[in-house]
Amino acid sequence: MYLDYYGLTEPPFDLTPNPRFLFFSGKHREAFNHLLYGIRERKGFVQLTGEVGSGKTTLCRAMLEQLGEQFATALILNPVLSADQLIKAIAMEFGLAVQGLDRLETLAVINEFLLHQVEHQKDAVLIIDEAQDLTNELLEQVRLLSNLETDDRKLLQIVLMGQPELRDRLNAFRLRQLRQRITVRYHLRPLSRGEVGRYVHHRLEKSGAKGSPYFTATAIWRIFRYSQGIPRLVNAVCDKCLLAGYVQQRDCIDYRMAGVAIRELEGKIGV
Repeated sequence: MYLDYYGLTEPPFDLTPNPRFLFFSGKHREAFNHLLYGIRERKGFVQLTGEVGSGKTTLCRAMLEQLGEQFATALILNPVLSADQLIKAIAMEFGLAVQGLDRLETLAVINEFLLHQVEHQKDAVLIIDEAQDLTNELLEQVRLLSNLETDDRKLLQIVLMGQPELRDRLNAFRLRQLRQRITVRYHLRPLSRGEVGRYVHHRLEKSGAKGSPYFTATAIWRIFRYSQGIPRLVNAVCDKCLLAGYVQQRDCIDYRMAGVAIRELEGKIGV
């Protein structure tokens, strides 16, 4: 609705995890480098945690683009499955034909595929998003997948991404075998106030903005105070701000307009 008014080519604050819009704050750059290091150095398990909306999935998609054709990848976005379903979902994400096979047969197909990757000097990566939702049984199944190896290398690199509860889950005594195998860990923290301002400018620039719209320093402060630096919440507020700016035919998003956007998000308009 407001794209033509502001001369934008696409929505700057869309909530979908588009890697083209990834803003590399210092924290996001560190997280990105941890992921690539763990995978490229074949560390076995990599753990990435962060609050809801902190940018983990966007980082993951950017990482997948960076890996290139040398890596076969399987991405599980919804791990709330039975053990059999999880193994089958992993195989299918790798493009393997496992319909009608039981768990042992499916594991055999996965193992054969991974060995084939090694023969052709390629690696395989399994990424499980929302890993805090995995049951202990599924976490154990994932650990067993990491046992697939040759004499000198792991056949499968595994990335567990999830909310902070994942750290608490993995600290449980019964999961100590899995925890001991995770050698690369990173917790993605929210953006600082200064980073929120640069983040907003970055996304506007990526969307074709040329000086308009612009957010005042006090508007950025109010958005930061509300979002606490969580990118998804910043996006939600800024999208409402641009809509308000369009309705009022204003290029400048100020403190008051940010407040209106926040109240609308909270469902407090007209209450």
